[in-house]
Amino acid sequence: MMSEFKKGDRVLVLDEDTEGIVLEVNKSDVIIETIDGFELTYRTVELLKVPNDSVDLGKATTRGAIDSALHDKKEPVKRSFIKEKKSKKDEFILEVDLHIEKLVKSFSRLEKYEILNLQLDTARGQLEFAIQNRIQRIVFIHGVGEGILKSELEYLFGRYAEVVYEDANYQKYGIGATQIYIKQNPNR
Repeated sequence: MMSEFKKGDRVLVLDEDTEGIVLEVNKSDVIIETIDGFELTYRTVELLKVPNDSVDLGKATTRGAIDSALHDKKEPVKRSFIKEKKSKKDEFILEVDLHIEKLVKSFSRLEKYEILNLQLDTARGQLEFAIQNRIQRIVFIHGVGEGILKSELEYLFGRYAEVVYEDANYQKYGIGATQIYIKQNPNR
């Protein structure tokens, strides 16, 4: 949408909240005087000519012209043709972040053992929830740290006959996550 500008035209600057009157037109540059009295130079592609019948920026004709110019300025969105294949196993994975800042608002006054107990209680509750609701996979994000939480989680998971655990996907979660798979009893 290319408009020819001439002296006296009222214009809007596309990427700024600025309007003004054209003072001078060069090849690809236009000098305008803003409503605040400043003289500024813009390229012609940065300006939008306001129709003469439009007095206020809030009028529909001006808004339509601005929307049209902004639409013309947008780059087309590139489409991706890669389609991921997912197996039925990958349908739903419950992710539980056990970092203490995700569990409570303020933890500065908690002792280390209180934090560990809170994290283990959360993990136990989520595991029981998954078993009751027949969710087959859970990823517990525990972080690296000293490894205490990870070893306590492994001890907890070992108490359930239907639970198999392993390190979670390294590319997605890094080192500090454990994935469990809950074997489902079809007679339940």
